[in-house]
Amino acid sequence: MNLQRLEVFEAIIRNDFNVSRAALELRLSQPGLSKHLQLLEEELGFALFTRKGKRLSGLSAPGKEVHHIASRVLRDCAALAEIGHGLQAVEQGTLTIATTHTQARYALPQVLLEFRKRYPQVMVSMHQGSPSQVIEVASSGQADLAICTEGLSDDAELLALPCYDWNRVVIAPAGHPILSAKRLTLEEIAKYPIVTYAFAFTGRSQINASFSARGLYPKVVLSAIDADIIKTYVRLHFGIGIVAKMAVDEREDSDLKVLDASHLFPPSTTAIGIPRGAYLKGYVYSFIELFAPHLSREVVDEALRRR
Repeated sequence: MNLQRLEVFEAIIRNDFNVSRAALELRLSQPGLSKHLQLLEEELGFALFTRKGKRLSGLSAPGKEVHHIASRVLRDCAALAEIGHGLQAVEQGTLTIATTHTQARYALPQVLLEFRKRYPQVMVSMHQGSPSQVIEVASSGQADLAICTEGLSDDAELLALPCYDWNRVVIAPAGHPILSAKRLTLEEIAKYPIVTYAFAFTGRSQINASFSARGLYPKVVLSAIDADIIKTYVRLHFGIGIVAKMAVDEREDSDLKVLDASHLFPPSTTAIGIPRGAYLKGYVYSFIELFAPHLSREVVDEALRRR
């Protein structure tokens, strides 16, 4: 099996099935790239992509299976190369993290500040997106680690290690009537328009499930992926907000009133996803332990061996 043909296959997927962009990324001519794809399909004996005319439109059913294997093979090859490089440059390189806005904005700054002090020659690259985008970036080998709350444990290409539990608060402008409620309940929250996370983000499914279990259908008037956007619209009196507790800063958000809602919703767990078979440099282990102190190198290695 020719590895360059697998690289061509994966590059086409990364570039949304655009052959021209994939050729540009790999510094190949378009006819040359197409020839590699043709030879790979002939070698395998089936089409890897669905086509509309001459254009690639998606992965075929067997192509999806090949994608999982090819990404793992290329990741393993990269890991072999990294071992030698890592032995020579233990404290140099790039740490690539795929994560959501909430983690990047509120959970990571102090961790990365300490990491920077320990490893000044390591560049940090951060990819932000939805949980599904975060998982895709990490499982395809484009990131060393994924950090998010939703969906990590469902991806076969990633080892998900729980980091910490968190819950939610309700935020409202000063003077809002919900602040005078004797006891915060789901029924009380459901009386008012709500601003909260988009469905795929930061435990939104658990919020919905809690209301549904009580037969309540809250009016979500605005949803966003970014807690700062949610707070902005709460300030504009669009509605009360439901956000992660970590997303409220006492100094920056002193104009907003905060009500604890941890008794109303089940806790969520943020996890780190590690690509299976990846070679982890020493500074990657250090970052993991800084983010989740219970995840020492020994614990991570044992988890990788067991799973």
